[in-house]
This record gives sequence, C-alpha cells and structure tokens, in this order.
Amino acid sequence: MEIFILILKIFFSVLFCFAGIMHVIKPNAFKHFIPDFLPKRLVNYIAGIIEFALGLGLFFPSTVKNAAMGIFVLMILFLPIHIWDLTKERPAIGSKKIALIRILLQFLLMYLSYFIYLNS
Repeated sequence: MEIFILILKIFFSVLFCFAGIMHVIKPNAFKHFIPDFLPKRLVNYIAGIIEFALGLGLFFPSTVKNAAMGIFVLMILFLPIHIWDLTKERPAIGSKKIALIRILLQFLLMYLSYFIYLNS
C-alpha cells in the first residue's frame, strides 16, 4: 500500500508541476477554458502558480496533506468550468466526448487526491 501511495504522490507531483509550468509558458493554450468575464491571463497565471505549488507540496512530508487537500479543492473549483466547456457547441478541449471524459477524469483525480490526503 505504501508503494502505491508513493507512486500516486510522484504522479500527482509531476502532473501538477508540469501543468503549472505550462500555464506560464503556454498561456494561450488555456485562454479558451476561462470564461470571458474573468481576466484570462491573470486567472491563468494564478491557476498555474497554484498548480505548481500544490504539485511541489506533495514532495515534502510536512506539506503533503495540505497539498493533497489543496488539489482536491482545486479540482472542485475547476469542475464548473469543465462542465461549462461541455455545454458549449464546440468545447475548448476539442470535442464533447473529450470534454465528458475530462469531467470523469476530474472525479478520479479528486478521489485519488483525497486518497493521498487520507493516507499521508
């Protein structure tokens, strides 16, 4: 069980650090996911910094629980945006099928981040 949790922590760390970096170096890739009424570039950079910080937090025993819970909360906050994207005629992610898969994946990420939180 401990090796599974370690693998999950490493996977989530790499995933969220990478996503955070991509928000900063490729901000235009994310602009269509952010509703027009929000300041797109600012929201994108803030999301990227938060994702990177949470991914980094999973590397350290003293911050792993907070980072895992932070990822769980962040996934909840992103969920309405992903549902909104699914309702668009042409989702920013490419297709309605991929948008639906992303939402299902979101729930899996939420479950696994909570699993890390409970077992760290």
